[in-house]
Amino acid sequence: MISPFTRKSMLKERVMDLVTQTAILPLLFGCLGIFSLFRVLQRIRSRAHLRDTVVVVTGATSGLGRECARVFHAAGAKLVLCGRNVEALEALTSELAGSRTSQGQMYKPYTVTFDLTDPGAIAAAATKILQCFGYVDILINNAGVSYRGAISDTIVDVDRKVMEINYFGPVALTKALLPSMVKRKQGHIVAISSVQGKISIPFRSAYAASKHATQAFFDCLRAEMEQDGIKVTVISPGYIYTNLSVNAVTADGSRYGALDKNTARGRSPAEVAQDVLAAVGKKKKDVILTDLLPFLAIYLRTLAPGIFFRIMASRARKERKSKNS
Repeated sequence: MISPFTRKSMLKERVMDLVTQTAILPLLFGCLGIFSLFRVLQRIRSRAHLRDTVVVVTGATSGLGRECARVFHAAGAKLVLCGRNVEALEALTSELAGSRTSQGQMYKPYTVTFDLTDPGAIAAAATKILQCFGYVDILINNAGVSYRGAISDTIVDVDRKVMEINYFGPVALTKALLPSMVKRKQGHIVAISSVQGKISIPFRSAYAASKHATQAFFDCLRAEMEQDGIKVTVISPGYIYTNLSVNAVTADGSRYGALDKNTARGRSPAEVAQDVLAAVGKKKKDVILTDLLPFLAIYLRTLAPGIFFRIMASRARKERKSKNS
């Protein structure tokens, strides 16, 4: 038989549980609402920051570069689109010029055609870029090429080509536009790198090397340019569903011509472009855009390198076996 005292205690506990649950749920939903509102306000603020800014996008004719052009244009930026394909640049310009949004005034983009592997062309392109609006607020170094092949089979000319496009080209363009930013004491340089600029995987040696070099250069640039008010952002995406693997170079310099499984499962370039827009708007320094597994691998490389090396060696054996079967 339950005593009156016990019954009273049980009733009190039930009342407390009911009050606690009743109080926590609204509080929880309230916090979620405040967080969502905060994120929306941050997005609006970052877009407002980008309005009327002069943004240069390299590799703008396809993939992530094209989507970056679209989202920055929608945010009200003044675009200078760069690439090698004149027709593709003109088609994108026409598309953007004909687009309508509720964001206010839109600007027709300028285009500058040049090849990142030609140092002379880069210097001339920088001059043309500055002539468009007189200055550059944000430079997005997006153009790049991927690589597939074994180190032992790869001719050195391929390594040089990948480094020229992914590293020396962006460095040369950055250095050509940097003095104008320093003179104005403002500017923002963005490097689209890769998770492979943080870790290296088998049969991607030239690509990983170029992205490691990119990470190092722009990390140094960030430190050196802080006193001049120049911001530097390095963005390291994982796999993106683009033609990067299709257009990759192979060991002998020929085109790979196939869509990798991992690339096919990658994120939409439109989604990644939105993340790039947010990172630039918030002036973030270093951003990793990838799934959990590659993110953990980056830390594993630092905290337990022996384990990481064994995993990569196992991956190399599996890939080699798959290619030979």
